[in-house]
Amino acid sequence: MTQNRVVPLPLDAPVPGASFTDLLDSLGAKPTWSFPPGDKPPAIREGTTVLAVRFDNGVVMAGDRRATEGHFVAHRRIRKVFPADSLSAVAIAGTAGLAIEMVKLFQVELEHYEKIEGVRLSLEGKASFLARLVRGQLPMAFQGLVVVPLFAGFDEREDRGRLYSFDVVGGRYEEIDFGGTGSGFREAKAFMRTEYRDDMTGDEAAELAVRALVAAAQEDTATGGPDLRRGILPNVLRIDADGVVELDDDEILPIAERAVEMIQ
Repeated sequence: MTQNRVVPLPLDAPVPGASFTDLLDSLGAKPTWSFPPGDKPPAIREGTTVLAVRFDNGVVMAGDRRATEGHFVAHRRIRKVFPADSLSAVAIAGTAGLAIEMVKLFQVELEHYEKIEGVRLSLEGKASFLARLVRGQLPMAFQGLVVVPLFAGFDEREDRGRLYSFDVVGGRYEEIDFGGTGSGFREAKAFMRTEYRDDMTGDEAAELAVRALVAAAQEDTATGGPDLRRGILPNVLRIDADGVVELDDDEILPIAERAVEMIQ
């Protein structure tokens, strides 16, 4: 009869933990991006305006579709709002390539944590971990390659939607009613401040988000408004107790048409 033999790991072997990034770091495989000191970063594409609006039992997140490269339009259909897991979403502004890679790593982190621990990370914990990822990019930010996300989700413990903004050094701030980031958010925020109500439905929050993006596009050249002729519409996600749902173009089109008509 053969007997199974347990082979002990070397003393210096990495111990897998709940953090996927820490596991990669222990194996010497953590992704890094850097430029030699003094080098000028190459021409890069930047995402512009993203925002989030709380409604009665959830959050709507939205982003325009334009990416810029200096004073030029580099892309008209970039995606800026992504599901993070089944109950949360993340939106990006800043250096587009780095931001999208950060989103992918964040998605893997949340999935890895759930598989290792057997439970979903709390919404507060997810926001804290995203802040850690942002802080890890600080050396790149000093070289002009800035990534600033926006995070929102449904908090199962408190039975409500919550949203968080961040700064370039990884500071995390919970927003009460609405929040956002990007070059056009100042204009979008001014619009939302006059139109927001705390008793809005999900549909009303989606309409407000799209109208705020249209208002931002009127003043900020880096923010792309809806292009009805080409069928380029904002990227909109709704998050509530039922999960993350992306609104399709058939739902967004009439909202965009009303928003454009109101400014003409």
